[in-house]
Amino acid sequence: MLFTRTLSHQIENWAADNRKRHTLPLRIKLWDGSTHDLGNFDSPAVTLTVREPAALPYLMAANLDSLSDAYVKQKIDLDGSLDDIISVGYALAGSTTEQSALARVVRHFKHGKDEDRAAIQYHYDVSNAFYQLWLDSRMVYSCAYFEHGDEDLDTAQLKKIDHILRKIQLQPGQRLLDIGCGWGALVIRAAQTFGARCVGVTLSRQQFELATERVAAAGLSDQIEIRLQDYRDVTGTFDRITSVGMFEHVGRKNLPDYFSRINQLLADDGLALNHGITSTDPDSGDTALGASEFIDRYVFPHGELPHIALVLDSMQRGGLEALDVESLRRHYARTLQLWASRYEAHSAQIRALVDEQTYRIWRLYLAGCAFAFERDDISLFQVVCRKAGRSAQTLAWSRRYMYA
Repeated sequence: MLFTRTLSHQIENWAADNRKRHTLPLRIKLWDGSTHDLGNFDSPAVTLTVREPAALPYLMAANLDSLSDAYVKQKIDLDGSLDDIISVGYALAGSTTEQSALARVVRHFKHGKDEDRAAIQYHYDVSNAFYQLWLDSRMVYSCAYFEHGDEDLDTAQLKKIDHILRKIQLQPGQRLLDIGCGWGALVIRAAQTFGARCVGVTLSRQQFELATERVAAAGLSDQIEIRLQDYRDVTGTFDRITSVGMFEHVGRKNLPDYFSRINQLLADDGLALNHGITSTDPDSGDTALGASEFIDRYVFPHGELPHIALVLDSMQRGGLEALDVESLRRHYARTLQLWASRYEAHSAQIRALVDEQTYRIWRLYLAGCAFAFERDDISLFQVVCRKAGRSAQTLAWSRRYMYA
């Protein structure tokens, strides 16, 4: 009894301390049924239920990592709309002086072929059926492109692929390499509509198998080769190279070598496009409030996000000239909102496919990333490039060709 009273006193002090900083529409419900509100309201937007005393340290040292970890491990439950849960979670994580004053940490991981293969397979080999429940029909797992803002997900993902292929001015008969080809949507579109000859590489066996099936079903096996292969092992020369949602796995220190490899594979008059998530911290530090720690532990092992300045610097060091840089931050916020909504709508089927921990990880990850893109914690850029040192006379005068 004394132990329970002591804990209740601690949580009340913690709640009172938080109420002094700002009001949150959050109710904390303890395992004994007692409640502590962090604001004045008739009914809370979010109720956080602490299921056991051992969960209190996660809450009282709240950052996005500790709160998400507690939810994933089922030490706490969260009730409320997903938008409210994420918004309140961010506010609670940012309410402590220690967290708001914390500088972003720049971490580096080993990125050998074995480590990268294991990280990719951990993330992408959950199951094809899992991804099919919340991605678009082509299973494009990267930022969509909303030309007008009101497109549905399938339309926006097709527009993204076409936007990329127009940016690199893909022509019939040209040889295209897609690094990190996913389930094959881009190479299939490039062959079908643009008449290209394509090679797509992935480290995910499940992506490789389904992409190969889809190429065969489309009758494009004579134009497209899907390989289970590391991009560092690709040889030959390609007129066009695309890398969409892959370079986050490369590692900041390895970026010059990554772009140098693209340079080596690219024809002298070729074009390449890199599409990837970036940090908004000028020093390429981790995402604030503990989000990076959670993502590294549960979602993207060893993922590293560079600032766009580091991307462009590394590209130049790799012997490439940046020709066009476009931010799609708003587009990725919208993409993730649609993914999260579809995930919620298919929650029963998803829970039948995966265990509860996996379900909770991805539920928080999708909605949390949507919020992070919306508030400029992270961003995304497409960069078109070519071999450095070429004549300016070969460049287009305007960007009109991208939108024809």
